[in-house]
Amino acid sequence: MKLVSWNVNGLRACVNKGFNDYFREVDADLICLQETKLQEGQIDLEPYKPYHSYWNYAVKKGYSGTAVFSKQEPLSVRYGIEEDSEPEGRVLTLEFDSFYLVNVYTPNAKRDLSRLEYRMEWEDRFRTYLQELDAKKPVIVCGDLNVAHQEIDIKNARSNRGNSGFTDEERDKMTILLGSGFLDSFRHKYPDRIDAYSWWSLMPKIRERNVGWRIDYFLLSARLEPQIIEASIDAHIYGSDHCPVVLEIEL
Repeated sequence: MKLVSWNVNGLRACVNKGFNDYFREVDADLICLQETKLQEGQIDLEPYKPYHSYWNYAVKKGYSGTAVFSKQEPLSVRYGIEEDSEPEGRVLTLEFDSFYLVNVYTPNAKRDLSRLEYRMEWEDRFRTYLQELDAKKPVIVCGDLNVAHQEIDIKNARSNRGNSGFTDEERDKMTILLGSGFLDSFRHKYPDRIDAYSWWSLMPKIRERNVGWRIDYFLLSARLEPQIIEASIDAHIYGSDHCPVVLEIEL
């Protein structure tokens, strides 16, 4: 089974930059998107058939939002951690026979860290939610987690320490999550690989020089580790300030 996760930073804009070509070529079983930035009816779904599509729209127009395209119809779909109480459209959970898929767009702490306290509370709720799912069947978590976990996951670790996405608090929450029974599929496969990033600032020449951060992940229940085939980053794919990340797994 092939799964793809991509923060498209506005799906309508990404469609104009090659999204549909990548969608067809990657031929994944599950394609998970973050920051769709649209509302129902604002995009033509014809190119994505016969996939089943599920959307969690933010109440605020042009903001946040997640989507999942699945070749197989899930047993159930859940919108948010606590349904009907999360207006930002950040979490989509699809249940299948042998696993749960959780697509997430983690809140950003903001440049001035004004949302860090909220982020910390959200991280605890999200981890509890994942643990509750994991008690029933294995979980695959994917999305933009808005944190570079280790120094190897960011180009300029020293100068960025304390900045949003690389605060000790955010990194510690990732450590706690991984310690609660999950693993980072890419870093598990490639513990020492450097210069492997999934997000780059839109400032000039930043992506060309590969001054990036790895903040997009496939995490999974540790008991799925023997079933991982490959974990990769499609850094050659443009269309957003993020690139797609890919997991191939035997399920």
